[in-house]
Amino acid sequence: MSRPSHPAALAVALAVVVVALQALLVPLFAGPAANLAPRDLPIAVAGPAPAADQLVARLSEVRPGAFDVRVVADPDAAIRDREVYGAIVLGADGPVLHVASAASPTVATLLTQAAAELGQGRPVPVVDVVPTHSGDPRGAGFGAAFLPLAITALVAGVLTFLLVKRPGARLAGLGTFAVLAGLVGAVVQQYWLDVVPGGYLGVAAVLALFALAVSAAVAGLGAVAGKAGVALGAATFFLVGNALSAVASAPELLPQPWGAVGQFLPVGAGATLLRSVAYFDGHGSATAVWVLAAYAIGGLVLVAAGRRGTQRATAEVALAEARPEPAMAG
Repeated sequence: MSRPSHPAALAVALAVVVVALQALLVPLFAGPAANLAPRDLPIAVAGPAPAADQLVARLSEVRPGAFDVRVVADPDAAIRDREVYGAIVLGADGPVLHVASAASPTVATLLTQAAAELGQGRPVPVVDVVPTHSGDPRGAGFGAAFLPLAITALVAGVLTFLLVKRPGARLAGLGTFAVLAGLVGAVVQQYWLDVVPGGYLGVAAVLALFALAVSAAVAGLGAVAGKAGVALGAATFFLVGNALSAVASAPELLPQPWGAVGQFLPVGAGATLLRSVAYFDGHGSATAVWVLAAYAIGGLVLVAAGRRGTQRATAEVALAEARPEPAMAG
């Protein structure tokens, strides 16, 4: 057997590749976090028509492109339906800011700072229409919990592809993992850590769908494309997906179109769905449900499709071994 002829060159090449990967990963994670700013952030204005219209024009002029401002009759209903992140309510005693820190503590803080400019030296009262859970007042636990959820779902998909060879068994394993991940994950987040409110079964269903979306998509890519498919899934769903998820902020605060792209990846969609179910009675969850369902169903289909390819390859190998070799001409 021949040995590598240039081990030093190989070592240098590996170092260059890793440094190049580092140069890509640091901006991917740090870039969005360092450039948080409102970009068409939906907010509402409520009050008498002339004053409300004037405030809309003023906000558009002072901060062009920052806010998507709309006039509404019931600001609290618009917040609870996840149509807007907050609302400025104009009254006889001056403006009052209504926010939903449960939708994004970062946005609530940003809106509070922006509304201070409207008070003309007087503090603007703030009403938190949908506050964060008492067990997680700053929302830090909610955001931090998604990283281990993504890791375990990714690991489940990789191990299912590598260690389970029969497609039927892979489907059974992925389904079992998703159900258990949802049930146990909801227990941990609600009854142990106390960082997520809402009904237990609703939270468990969200976590199960998220777990199935990630694990099935990774296993499915592996079933049809081998280890290259697994690597693609891991890089897309974990590295890119986490960087663009906006779990700790909001999609409208990230540079665009990356904030929107993140909502079409499992981590971003999963966080949006969990917020909607836990805090907002499911309002604003339709797109996230469809995104996660597409990954879950698509992954399961790819796992099942891999069966035909495996059987075909096995049959071809068996036929090749059984076929007699042609006689050599003397």
